[in-house]
Amino acid sequence: MNLNHLIIPITIAVILILILVLIVCGYVKAPPDQAYIISGLKHDAKILIGRSGIRIPFFERMDRLYLGQMTVDIKTEQSVPTNDFINVNVDAVAKVRITPSQEGIRLAAKNFLNKKPEDITMDLQDSLQGNMREIIGTLSLKEINTDRDSFSDQVMLKASKDMDKLGIEILSCNIQNVTDDNGLIRDLGADNTSKIKKDAAIAKAQADRDIAIAQAEANKSANDARVLAETEIAEKNNELEIRKSELQKHSDTKKAEADAAYEIQKQEQEKTIQTATVNAQIAKAEREAELRKQEVAVQQQQLDAEVNKKADAERYKVEQEAAAMLAKRQREAEARKYELEKEAEAMRTKADAARYQAEQEAAGIRARGEAEAAAIQAKAVAEAEGMEKKAEAYAKYNNAAIVEMLVGIMPQMAAEIAKPLSSIDKVNIYGTSGANGTNGSGVSEISGNTAAVMQQVFDTMSEATGVDFRDILKAQTYDAKVNRNINVSGLTIPAVHHEQTAAPADAEPEPGTSDLSSGTGDPAIPSTPDAETVPENHTL
Repeated sequence: MNLNHLIIPITIAVILILILVLIVCGYVKAPPDQAYIISGLKHDAKILIGRSGIRIPFFERMDRLYLGQMTVDIKTEQSVPTNDFINVNVDAVAKVRITPSQEGIRLAAKNFLNKKPEDITMDLQDSLQGNMREIIGTLSLKEINTDRDSFSDQVMLKASKDMDKLGIEILSCNIQNVTDDNGLIRDLGADNTSKIKKDAAIAKAQADRDIAIAQAEANKSANDARVLAETEIAEKNNELEIRKSELQKHSDTKKAEADAAYEIQKQEQEKTIQTATVNAQIAKAEREAELRKQEVAVQQQQLDAEVNKKADAERYKVEQEAAAMLAKRQREAEARKYELEKEAEAMRTKADAARYQAEQEAAGIRARGEAEAAAIQAKAVAEAEGMEKKAEAYAKYNNAAIVEMLVGIMPQMAAEIAKPLSSIDKVNIYGTSGANGTNGSGVSEISGNTAAVMQQVFDTMSEATGVDFRDILKAQTYDAKVNRNINVSGLTIPAVHHEQTAAPADAEPEPGTSDLSSGTGDPAIPSTPDAETVPENHTL
């Protein structure tokens, strides 16, 4: 029984705790710049702005919608033609927000729920740009620049229709900048500046003209009053004179006088008017001349400014180019100096190497020269010793050595003398007579020239040296050794038998004769004890 009584209170407590937990978990409080939209159980969503509410967990959801002010940059990314077909670029800024009404929040919730302000502005940018492009196409360039308030109002009015459908309210739209690709806006400003200057000059000229006219009119009025006063005085004087003359003049004379006075007065008035007119024209011409002079001065100043600006630009360009050339030449000079220093250092190193090489070569040459000198000295010593031995041999063998040398070189002499004959390609023989009137062929004469030339060579050598080589050679022949018939001083001495001409060993030969006996005379001639008498004489 006691447990049954406790179940009901426990159940109620649990239910209350659950309700309290659900209330705590579902309690929400919206800030002033956001709208909390609770939907789920009811057909119409509950909107909380700057107040609190309860969201039932698992049965209702809560979404947020930003209600603060947002800035949208409206720029024409491409040039847009105006009503007068001039391409312009327009930069504008629009301030927007969610419409602060139940209908506006519901419309905005369908499009921008749970989105950040940046995302909302990006979604609105395309629509606002399109509306601004449409308005630009309906206005001229001058209207866009001169009446920007009207331009921004038209953009707001045009865009409001589209923004209302999205639940967006446009707070303001400001035109930041208007530009064109061809610089027409700048040219319009220059044109307006010229017009303003022109209007000011015209107004000044008109004021000067009005002053001149007023001055002329004042002068004219003063002159008229003076003339009128003088005329009245004259009239009074005339009347006085007329009265003094006791009315002697008739009425027609008086009338004539009056007419004359009238003509005089008329002429004076015309003269005054002409003078005033001329003065006014002169003043006007002076003003116009002054105005033209000022215009010329303004144009001269503009021209001077343009020329000075161009001259400054040219001077700056020339200075910059000169500075660049100077810097370039300095760099080139430094580079050239560095190269010259490197080249000088390389040449100095090369010169040191060349000097070392030259010293080594000089040492080698000196050593080689010393070796060659030693070799030459040794060779000279050897040659001197050889020559000395040859001289001893020649002295020992006397004419036999000379004969041996002559016999040794005769084949070589014959070969050198006959050498030109080897270059003969063709021989034409026109006669059959031999040399010295003898019978013989031309070929034999050519071959006989070799012996004749050799004989001439020996004769030349004999004349040059004083040695009769022919006698030396014949002295070694068999005939000379057997018959011993020698021609001495042009005399022919017959050879005698050895036994008949043998003289005592101690006998001296007679002057002018040669000792041809065996064992005397030339030691190279052997004795021939068994020789027989030769029947003919042998002449050397």
